[in-house]
Amino acid sequence: MAARNINAKEYQQLILGEKPVLVDFWAPWCGYCRRIGPALDKIADSREDVIVVKVNIDDEPQLANDERIEVIPTLLLYRNGFDLGSIVAPESKARIEAFLEEALNE
Repeated sequence: MAARNINAKEYQQLILGEKPVLVDFWAPWCGYCRRIGPALDKIADSREDVIVVKVNIDDEPQLANDERIEVIPTLLLYRNGFDLGSIVAPESKARIEAFLEEALNE
């Protein structure tokens, strides 16, 4: 399943779960966000161990502010409510996969 957009309420529920959640903070006007989107969809389709979701910062500006998002795309990884790390403007699907492997195996 491709990465889906979520709102602040869904975000709060998902990040508290046991299954890791990769959250892409993005905006429709961000060209780089649109370019990296298909890579995130492929990760969402191929990995059953991680939930991949997106937060549109235009729709959820308070959430983006609360998470101190300064550059988009920024990807945050959570499990059980804990921040496992972040990656800003990843250059490729391979870089996102490497980030996930590193963060989930620490």
